[in-house]
Amino acid sequence: MSHLHVGDPAPDFELPDDAGMMHRLSAQRPRPVVVYFYPADMTPGCTTEACEFRDANAEIRALGAEVWGISPQDGKSHAKFREQQALTFPLLVDADHAVAEAYGVWVEKKRYGRTYWGIARETFLVDEDGRIARVWEHVKPEGHAAEVLEALRGKQAAAAS
Repeated sequence: MSHLHVGDPAPDFELPDDAGMMHRLSAQRPRPVVVYFYPADMTPGCTTEACEFRDANAEIRALGAEVWGISPQDGKSHAKFREQQALTFPLLVDADHAVAEAYGVWVEKKRYGRTYWGIARETFLVDEDGRIARVWEHVKPEGHAAEVLEALRGKQAAAAS
């Protein structure tokens, strides 16, 4: 699947969280949703990113948006990660990576001379109309939640003027 761009319709999806509760993207309208893809629970970079979103979540929600983390790990892994880090937003299970493929983030990777398929760390801001409002590629975990907050604040300021 090709990568999504600003203005593209966001592929709708329905995925379970660690408790089995289903979350459908289109059901969030008219709220914007920050959909962030991360490679694996309980790894250093993913923990940094998740904790920063946790710490920013109250302000993100105050700006009218939701945060959803997506990775291919199962619900048990997500539950352990969410509980260990006191995460305040859902971690969704994309076990067959169909949603990651639809968003163009299921990619071939190379590490230590080994080639494999996995999640590219990317974030999408889905607007009130279900379109891609912003894309962050090649995300660096540290400081990323602040970048997302800045974009949400700018979006709110533009809407107010």
